[in-house]
Amino acid sequence: MSNKKITEYYPNQRHEVGLFRIWVIVIRNVIASKDLIFQLFKRDFTAQYKKSFIGLGWAFIMPIFGIASWVLMQMTGVLQPGDVGVPYPVYVLIGSSCWGLFTSFQGAAGSTLTSAGGLLQQVKFSHEAILFKQILLQIVNFAISFTLILIAISAFGYPPKWQAIFSPLLMIPIFFYGTTIGLVMAMVNVVAVDISRIVGRVMQFAIYTAPIVYSPNIDNWFLQLINKWNPLTYLVCSMRDLFLYGRVYDWQGLLISSAIGFFAFMFVWRMFYVSEDKLVERMI
Repeated sequence: MSNKKITEYYPNQRHEVGLFRIWVIVIRNVIASKDLIFQLFKRDFTAQYKKSFIGLGWAFIMPIFGIASWVLMQMTGVLQPGDVGVPYPVYVLIGSSCWGLFTSFQGAAGSTLTSAGGLLQQVKFSHEAILFKQILLQIVNFAISFTLILIAISAFGYPPKWQAIFSPLLMIPIFFYGTTIGLVMAMVNVVAVDISRIVGRVMQFAIYTAPIVYSPNIDNWFLQLINKWNPLTYLVCSMRDLFLYGRVYDWQGLLISSAIGFFAFMFVWRMFYVSEDKLVERMI
């Protein structure tokens, strides 16, 4: 008697899988693919610093270059960020790094299909491995750069508050938002590259929609209105404020934004899961 397992495939098979059943399948696939995820992560992580004299030093240098323009505009008076309670370089360095976590999740999810196009088409494996490899890579990169940043600001007399130990909890809803937008872009990018490029340009200006480079109390009604309705304001700013001030930006906004992010992620993930096979076919 044969003990071979028979797998049956038929059209629109994934449409019949319920929302909670999807996550059972995803978790099972991720556990089964843990070795593959680690190997892909190891390959991509080391590839970042090959043929580089500075190596891991780029994890600290890039955020410094990123805030140079903001600090210059603030010092020359072109930018009036308002009273932030701490030296402006410290404020914008922590804030922009937390915002960078969101954009890194978005970029990682957005390149889920394109980063391994040939592998997806030629080898049969659980495609969730690609997404979780991408996410793991971004988390490790963020942890390295953020640790170096915290050491630097501590040396200048602004160590993080003890409440910062709760910051990993805020990474979860930030992950929801970044991955949701990224997965939408991944699906759109297969059929319409132009739309994905437009969204990418729009995201470059999105940092202005939250008080990252300026004070949340800035005297501008338009910015105040945008900040109020931007869910990322409550997530990114709460993570920053835990480090700098030991408090949450806005509890009510944080809880509402987290709930919206969770449900949006669950909805978009199902869309991605159901349409993934067809998307891969379009890439051929």
